[in-house]
Amino acid sequence: MDEQTRHILKGHLVATKALSSAMEKAEKSNAEAHWRYVGFRDYMQKYQYIFTEVAKLVEITAPIGIWDMANVKSSMDTVGLVQKEYYDAVYSNTLILSAFLENEIGTKQDEIRALSDFFQVSLRKVIFEEPRTERDVQNAVEQLLVGRGLSRGVDYEREKGRVKVSIKETVPDFIVRRLSLAVEVKLSRDKNASRAIVDEINADIQAYGKAYAAMIFLVYDLGSIQDEGEFKQGLVSSENNIHVVVVKH
Repeated sequence: MDEQTRHILKGHLVATKALSSAMEKAEKSNAEAHWRYVGFRDYMQKYQYIFTEVAKLVEITAPIGIWDMANVKSSMDTVGLVQKEYYDAVYSNTLILSAFLENEIGTKQDEIRALSDFFQVSLRKVIFEEPRTERDVQNAVEQLLVGRGLSRGVDYEREKGRVKVSIKETVPDFIVRRLSLAVEVKLSRDKNASRAIVDEINADIQAYGKAYAAMIFLVYDLGSIQDEGEFKQGLVSSENNIHVVVVKH
């Protein structure tokens, strides 16, 4: 997909999300009103315009479609139950179209990459003393997540999301369920530790790959990694959405 097409699809994604948000607000604000679904036809037309424009650019493989508006009666000629059926159908189609567009243009991958870059730039700034344990680094990572506006239990979880492989269970340091992302923290003290970390990351990739679509490995280095490129070789994979971030103390 070329960048121009991707840019246009991003605009349609914004419009789709705005439409579903408007429908949610309209329904909530008129929760007790018997006429709260009368605008179904207007929402239907807006959804169909976005759908049609998207279909000009990419093949829509999601299980959604459009209606023949000539056969859709106005709110004056339909009862409330029928209006609600149309309203719900438009709303669900809008959500599915949003999910399709996110996958098509890689929005989640962009968010994961941005989060990885954020850790790269910011982690060292919030660690004022040499960390003694990985938990010290984990605490700094959580501080960054909170500072970014994320809430534990809502946007991310810490030490949850257990993954079982054979008789062994592993738990990521952090997970962001919306992005299907596992974040693992490593503290590299010496060369022996850095070699062991490579083995740990390879094992984690095999384990977490069964439950999560993407992984970020944050390696906080106390001076043991001389060649960062060599250290990352064979670990980083854009195809499998695996990011390795090395932060120097």
